[in-house]
Amino acid sequence: MKQQVVVVVGPTAVGKTALSVEIAKAFNGEVISGDSMQIYKGMDIGTAKVTEAEQQGIPHYMIDIKEPAESFSVAEFQTLVEGYIEDISQRGKLPVIAGGTGLYIQAALYGYEFSETKRDDTYQKKIEKEIEQNGVDAVYERLKSVDPIQAHKIHPNNQRRLVRALEVYDRTGQTMTDNHEKQKAESQYEPILIGLEMERSRLYERINLRVDQMIEQGLMEEVEYFFNNGYEHSQSMKAIGYKEFIPYFKGDQSKEQAVELLKRNSRRYAKRQMTWFKNKMDVDWYSILPEKKDAVFQNILSNLAGKIRLK
Repeated sequence: MKQQVVVVVGPTAVGKTALSVEIAKAFNGEVISGDSMQIYKGMDIGTAKVTEAEQQGIPHYMIDIKEPAESFSVAEFQTLVEGYIEDISQRGKLPVIAGGTGLYIQAALYGYEFSETKRDDTYQKKIEKEIEQNGVDAVYERLKSVDPIQAHKIHPNNQRRLVRALEVYDRTGQTMTDNHEKQKAESQYEPILIGLEMERSRLYERINLRVDQMIEQGLMEEVEYFFNNGYEHSQSMKAIGYKEFIPYFKGDQSKEQAVELLKRNSRRYAKRQMTWFKNKMDVDWYSILPEKKDAVFQNILSNLAGKIRLK
């Protein structure tokens, strides 16, 4: 019998953290963060990292496990999450994955087989030099010619993914699309996916309000600390909530412009998250209003009671 794993998904600011804790409390569970940015120590406000109070005594994993200068990959995420699922279930508890990054969650649930090709700094520098000399469009056109499907998924400005896609092809002779098509269609677990959604204008209001609250809590001071300590070019600083303020600290933009950009990027990210989960995963969706959250949560817990096998 496959191990059951409850996964709470949905756009940013919809209430996934609170729901995952309620599920863990109700069904003897422990929570694994599915967010690829909450792994970084000290990056608390910008990632809306779950606080000790919000955890309500429920153990949480995949939080504060990396230094901001360290890189992190979906393959590493998959390995760590699989280990936590096994550990939690062996202790007779229910693994609950809380929200996060669509590709990362899918990789963990479906045991994606990633290319064995480790990133090669020399190769990356070679491609970066090519971009510098010939422009990003020329390099992007090369990806379009060898792997048009992957090129369609990658924005030319996302140089990290662009370089990686070309690196995999140049060093293995196989495209990333070839690798993705070999993936398993069936999960090694029994995933129970719960999705929270909210009417778009309400969600966008909520996102804007949350950004304002983050500013009040000291988000700019948090970003400034990492900027001043030499993390500007680290993977961690490319996250929404951090990258928007770099032009401000360089004197190229006003604080107001940076805040508006963060709000816009957060809204767009929420839209992309919904598109991903609606298209890629079989989710039971629940529409939520902030003022009726408790009733929706009770409905979800009641529906889960008929599905979860308690040990």
